[in-house]
Amino acid sequence: MTKTNFNNVDEYIAAQPEAGQAVLRTVRSAIRKALPKAEEVISYKMPAYKLKGAVVLYFAAWKQHYSLYPAGDQLVAAFKNELTPYKVSKGTIRFPLGKPVPVKMIERIAKFRATEVAKRDRT
Repeated sequence: MTKTNFNNVDEYIAAQPEAGQAVLRTVRSAIRKALPKAEEVISYKMPAYKLKGAVVLYFAAWKQHYSLYPAGDQLVAAFKNELTPYKVSKGTIRFPLGKPVPVKMIERIAKFRATEVAKRDRT
């Protein structure tokens, strides 16, 4: 991937290798379904979803996987059993590109993050 400055998520996905584009579109769709009121933006050169100005979730493409960020301790604990097949480290959940997208889990992760952000913003 040569381009690093994207204007929108469509450009981001189009710049990825063709084999991963369908996976990324599925991830995007799951997040958008879970967060229908979220603003879709590019932040830190990757797709991000904001509610009331606060970023709830990012996703990014890599050669062998795609990742969701941030994955804090509470999220990892809440999804502990479901995340066992995936690599989780330093606030990142890595999903292999060659495996089916866990759509329902990604939707629940997005909703969980939205709740976390809303609670944080209330305090």
